[in-house]
Amino acid sequence: MSSLCHFPPAVTNCRVNFTDPEGYIDSSDDPPLPEGAFLQCTYTVTVYVGYGVELQVKSVNLSEGEQLSIRGVDEAGALLVLANQTLLVEGQVIRSPTNTLSVFYRSSPEGGVGIFQLHYQIFRLSCALPRRPHFGEVSVKDLHPGGTAHFQCHMGYHLQGDATLTCLNASLPVWSQHEPSCRALCGGVVKNATVGRVLSPSPHPGPNSTLDRSCSWSLEAPNGLRLHLHLERMVLGPTDRLVLWSGLDAGSVVLFDSGHGGPIPFEGVISEGPAVRVQFITDQPNSHNTGFNIRYEAFEKGHCYEPYIQNGNFSTTDPTYGVGTVVQFTCDPGHSLEQGPPVIECINTRDPYWNDTEPLCKALCGGDLSGPSGVILSPNWPEWYGEGEDCSWRIHVDEDKRVLLDVQLLNLSDSDMLTILDGDEVTTRILGQFVGGTRPFKMSSSTPDLTITFHSDPAGLVFGKGEGFIINYMEVSHNDSCPDLPEIQNGWKTTSHVALVRGARITYQCDPGYDLVGSETLTCQVDLSWNMQPPFCEKIMYCTDPGHVEHSTRTLSDPKLLVGTTILYSCIPGYILQGGATLTCYGREPGTPVWTSRLPHCVCEFPQMFLAEATADSSFDGGSMALAIFILVLLVSVLLGGAYIYVTRCRYHSNLRLPLMYPHPYSQITVETEFDNPLYETGGVRISQNTSVTT
Repeated sequence: MSSLCHFPPAVTNCRVNFTDPEGYIDSSDDPPLPEGAFLQCTYTVTVYVGYGVELQVKSVNLSEGEQLSIRGVDEAGALLVLANQTLLVEGQVIRSPTNTLSVFYRSSPEGGVGIFQLHYQIFRLSCALPRRPHFGEVSVKDLHPGGTAHFQCHMGYHLQGDATLTCLNASLPVWSQHEPSCRALCGGVVKNATVGRVLSPSPHPGPNSTLDRSCSWSLEAPNGLRLHLHLERMVLGPTDRLVLWSGLDAGSVVLFDSGHGGPIPFEGVISEGPAVRVQFITDQPNSHNTGFNIRYEAFEKGHCYEPYIQNGNFSTTDPTYGVGTVVQFTCDPGHSLEQGPPVIECINTRDPYWNDTEPLCKALCGGDLSGPSGVILSPNWPEWYGEGEDCSWRIHVDEDKRVLLDVQLLNLSDSDMLTILDGDEVTTRILGQFVGGTRPFKMSSSTPDLTITFHSDPAGLVFGKGEGFIINYMEVSHNDSCPDLPEIQNGWKTTSHVALVRGARITYQCDPGYDLVGSETLTCQVDLSWNMQPPFCEKIMYCTDPGHVEHSTRTLSDPKLLVGTTILYSCIPGYILQGGATLTCYGREPGTPVWTSRLPHCVCEFPQMFLAEATADSSFDGGSMALAIFILVLLVSVLLGGAYIYVTRCRYHSNLRLPLMYPHPYSQITVETEFDNPLYETGGVRISQNTSVTT
């Protein structure tokens, strides 16, 4: 009996690190795969702190069983899966939350190896959009590192924390501090009071929750003025008490006392002098459901006080509000005029007053909306919404349009719900349901109809209540892509995606000889519009600065170096110019303007003079030497020629003997002579080594 052993296939691991600001991750660069093995690769891109990694899918073709995932890390270093093979399509753009991004690939166990190519480049990371404080505002100068966010509170609230935060550079940029909050304080003193607000104290979280049981405010207007107190809101508990005095001492006249059970003077009260004291006593200092808002204005005798309408505006015939002044009120978007006339008049010459109270602008609970844009607010905004609200807003735009929602604020209780529905009553589908709080976001419908419903818990006791919501809406194009942009003359464009979907980019470049004027890259926004106007290419009509020449001065005919500009170079004393002294900028078609010649040089004048003199002297000496050598060679030639003739013709036919033929002066030496060399020559006689010389 035989058995077969099955071994798991071998794994080929690879790790590739990238640090360049731009590059490609290409599967064709992977190592060859041995037979029976499968590949597992991790590509990691790490860029400068303060920058992120933007990855674009150029191509992807994977078989079943292969894995490809794009991963990032959050500020705590935890791994985040940004996309995987089931969601990757050509042209898709993925951005990392920090300065690190990795791509993990694993081939199929059956040995199938697909192909993919990913292009990456850096982009500047930014801090998250800071949260707007409840009952306050925030303005952001820049979300990138070094940028600032400035906070301020609505009238009557006080900022708790830093008014300005700075975005700090990090792997994930963060703000220098937590966002501040806006709180209404328990009591206070206001000197030179002109316009302001007194609010019931904000609830205290934590151990100090029962401190604000009795609060007192003193308001003192400039001498000669009186104060008008307008009760914008007053919802008191059964044991709460609010008292207003016309003065600061104990014997002051009482303008209003909620403990007496009389009607609430919504038209307001007026002080007899320049000072008012406000006293608030409660057994429930942390209640969201009770409290008051009092607005005060100082005004002169013989005039009406300056009117006020929350969530609205007004126009007046007299900015001093004298007798006969007419004021007309309007409401902000998302509100309607209630509980008062749209027009009031200042009457009574002896003691002027308004003939009616200011109206209220209230955020509506639902309605039918058909304009091209608008705003939807939670009921009773900017105050807390009430319990048991059941609202529905229906938005309808033109049939060839769609609805874009820009949710700027969404802060609900965990027992309250906001639902966004796409389509009409027949083809409704849920786009999203929201409980609690969330950051700002945008959302689009697929039809010309969209419905928003809001329901708040009738009890509202377990989870409390939230601040509410602000939702802007606008009609946008029916298409799912931005309109194509035209080509530019003397240039070209490239696109990041095949289709111009949201987030797609178009990049413009110019032909040689042209400069790009405007933004190089345009981005398709959420509302399917481009963030900038297309640029254009402008003919380059100037030369680049050729630079300075050492030991020289130069004169320019035009500091902008436009075509036709001339530059004249002059050497300083002691130097002479080599090359052309004048350069001229001239235009070319096609191409960029260039200079007519290269830069000249300034060389030292004195070494040149020394060299010329040395050259002249050396030429004279050389001539004399040549003549002497010629004569010497001629004499040697004559002597050698004569010796040759004598030896060859006269030696054996004459009795004459040359001195060299006489016996050698050392002819008497009979001993053997040894030399280091095998052959020694002297006086024309050759003597071999170990040879005896005799006569």
